[in-house]
Amino acid sequence: MYLLYLDDSGSPTDKSQQFFVMGGICVFERQTHWLDNHLTPIAARFDPAQPENVELHANPMRSGSDGWKRFSPSDRVQAVVDALHLLSSTQLRVKVFAAVIEKQLVPNSQHVIPMAFEAVATQFDGYLASRYHNKGEAARGLVIFDRADFENNVQFLSHHFKHAGHANGKLRNFAEVPLFIDSKASRLIQLADLVAYWIFRRDEAQDARGFDLIAPYLHSYGGQQHGLCEHVSAATKAKLMDLPAPQYPFPQPSGLGVVLPPVQQQH
Repeated sequence: MYLLYLDDSGSPTDKSQQFFVMGGICVFERQTHWLDNHLTPIAARFDPAQPENVELHANPMRSGSDGWKRFSPSDRVQAVVDALHLLSSTQLRVKVFAAVIEKQLVPNSQHVIPMAFEAVATQFDGYLASRYHNKGEAARGLVIFDRADFENNVQFLSHHFKHAGHANGKLRNFAEVPLFIDSKASRLIQLADLVAYWIFRRDEAQDARGFDLIAPYLHSYGGQQHGLCEHVSAATKAKLMDLPAPQYPFPQPSGLGVVLPPVQQQH
């Protein structure tokens, strides 16, 4: 089974924000243990005695809120870089899926989350189908979200897309409706949060430092990138193609926590 850990960044109803992002990471079920084992040492830098008390939460890590201010900005940034660098593991081959919605293009804010979920779910379902057609692997998928107030809405949508269909067909490879768990208990949800937030930062704040680390691992198939679904204006696309160099570039990965043992499932 393939697990898609998803989180969101931005608010559909916050008028001070232009974008909403839903995104995260897809991993094979036997790979979750290894990712957790390499994210926990990153968290342990901030509480060696009780790393389980440290949540790698993107917005507070950048802004210094929720107790992160007591740690230096350089240490916080290095942790973000090292966590996102785990996407580069050639053994795990993590896939990134995300949807970016420019809210001014959606007349009703209540449609933002359904639009984002449909986009991500459709591409994830297509990825699972391609595993079967190209490799004979009849694997199912499961979406796992951070707890959110749209839980019932997304679970209904998943059931509807599976049985009644969506704009481009039906979801045929989902094992169950999405599950919602507490991000404090899941390192992989925390990694999904980092992914969603730093994609959001590119569009909302023209800060592409995190996105540049994520982009190579967006799901691609047949030489085309399918992992990032963007519902944005032509003006936004043009702006994103000509972003200025960052004033404070991210550091190089420290090299800690990225050497992973071989796994049985290669994909």
